[in-house]
Amino acid sequence: MATTVHTTLQNAHDFKIDSLVHVNAKNYINHAPASGPSREATLKTLLREVAVGAVHDSAERCDAPKCMPETRVAVQDEILSWISHGDSDIEPRKVLWVTGPAGTGKTAILGTVADDCKEKGLLAASFFFSSFSASSNRRSKRCFVSTLAYQLIQHPSFRRASDHVLAYINNDPSIFYKRLAEQLDVLILRPLQKLRGDPSFDPNEVLSWPKVIFIDGLDECEAEQYHDPSTPGKRRSKEDDQVEILITLMQAINDPAFPFRIVIASRPERAIRDFFINLGGELSLELFLDDKYNPDADVALFLRSKFSNVRRRFKLPQNWPNEDVIQLLVQAASGQFIYAATVMRFIEDPAQHPHAQLECVLKSRPADDGSKPFAALDALYTTILLTSPNPKTAVLWVRALPTESTMRRARFFFHFYSPEENIFQSPSALFVNQLFESIPGEAEYVLGTLSSLIHIPSPDDEARPYTFHHKSFLDFIDDDERCGDLYVDRDTVLEFYRQRWFQILKDYGPAMHLSTEDQDVFLRRFMQLQSKVFAFPSKASFVAAEPYLLSAPAAWWAEKIIETRSAYDSDRVAGPLDNIFRSVHNWCSPYKCRDACKHWRKGIISVCKARGWIIPGKMELMRNRWKRDSAIYSIFRPGPSEGQPS
Repeated sequence: MATTVHTTLQNAHDFKIDSLVHVNAKNYINHAPASGPSREATLKTLLREVAVGAVHDSAERCDAPKCMPETRVAVQDEILSWISHGDSDIEPRKVLWVTGPAGTGKTAILGTVADDCKEKGLLAASFFFSSFSASSNRRSKRCFVSTLAYQLIQHPSFRRASDHVLAYINNDPSIFYKRLAEQLDVLILRPLQKLRGDPSFDPNEVLSWPKVIFIDGLDECEAEQYHDPSTPGKRRSKEDDQVEILITLMQAINDPAFPFRIVIASRPERAIRDFFINLGGELSLELFLDDKYNPDADVALFLRSKFSNVRRRFKLPQNWPNEDVIQLLVQAASGQFIYAATVMRFIEDPAQHPHAQLECVLKSRPADDGSKPFAALDALYTTILLTSPNPKTAVLWVRALPTESTMRRARFFFHFYSPEENIFQSPSALFVNQLFESIPGEAEYVLGTLSSLIHIPSPDDEARPYTFHHKSFLDFIDDDERCGDLYVDRDTVLEFYRQRWFQILKDYGPAMHLSTEDQDVFLRRFMQLQSKVFAFPSKASFVAAEPYLLSAPAAWWAEKIIETRSAYDSDRVAGPLDNIFRSVHNWCSPYKCRDACKHWRKGIISVCKARGWIIPGKMELMRNRWKRDSAIYSIFRPGPSEGQPS
């Protein structure tokens, strides 16, 4: 009946219904029809598109830096004053850009101010990008708008707007895959417009609304890549995505229905700096973290507080360290809070005596000629790396860990598909140890002294990944000039991946002893890496891997691949075998296959034949050798004995 009425009257005008007792038109228009998804289901759909870890008070950010009491007071006060009273400025602006070099405390400041704003009812939403987050959604723009929208509709002031948001999602669930400008319009601007245009809306309500949205680490947003046939070979840069976010935010503040101020924090990277320069001073203010905010005094206060804690813990004299030492450290920091924070993490290492650690730091200070802005920080990072029993291997492992830097080079090693949650996940530190170790306990040997640079989960933690305390350390190990003799290049990292992978093939599993259950978990994830490891980009790369390929038990692994794959993706169980079957043959001549190719093809065919699968015959293999005919792989699949039609 409701559908009939709606269809008949949707275009009618100036009519009257006398016999209709009650029609809740507002609810009828905004809610999904009875046959559609429920409010709860639609809310879950939205939540799946939210980067939960990017919110300022998320569990993922529980260890994020915050300003210590009485530090960064001036800059915090300036930001809070602008949020609360900026409308009374002679020339009001809606955007504040907080910027400064690496290590100046931008994230700590925004996190602290966001907490303060939440307590005062001023916080509308937040998004903290992180290039080395375990969550890929914090490294890209994909969930940016949906995360802001979700936070807004959770706020009591905007509960009425949530009906509009959820209705739009029901009408077009593909909205999450459209351009940011379209997402913003549908998920935020239109609901706000409808809310403010409602006849029952009281304009005075705006006075009680939250006032600010925080965006931190915009420079850490990495590029989303798409295949565009019209522009083959063109890759989208991270600067493209960062500017798209800025353009989208400008679209928001230019809409009269959008009531919020926006605080954006980033390094002064060229694309972001140029955007704000071109924007002019009419819409935005810049707050540059320089000496004007007296960072040296804040660094000194931070160091004194931390040293006080160390003295109590180790029962050291009250005059340790003396004021001259603190001033030397302040001078070395040059306003970089990350220098002071790293020094204190190094000194607080419970496995070492703090006095000895402090002496290492003081000896690492370079001569300050002003030519290298990060000279003291680089010297500190080098000193800490040299505490490893094998510093070069430590750097190799660090560069190979799943971070923003390594994922740009070898993304395939560090994301695993979780069919239960329909998402890609980064691996735990435990899995990385299993993959990297050539002997049991090697992870602790190589990385154990680097806890001031890397968060190292406990050996039995099956969930938490390795994370880095600050992006500046990644910048350091990525730069051959800054890293010096410890630098490890890209090719060495990729060769390390490949050697470890093939060694595991040869040894039937990792060097670490595992229970049967843990072995199965490892193998399942390990199998998801094979597609790219077997992608040999050149004949030289195949020849280099050939000894590993020949020593690996091909039939055993083919059987394991089938068992593991069928456990979670039975429809594509043959896919990994197809890939290996093709890859090992790719660099053979038309006249003779290489030994590694023969070894693996023989093992795969024997296993599939024993299972009753449909396999290529001699003529098909011969044709494949001469024509490189990819059609052969379309018939390499389970046969009737596996419950499949022939």
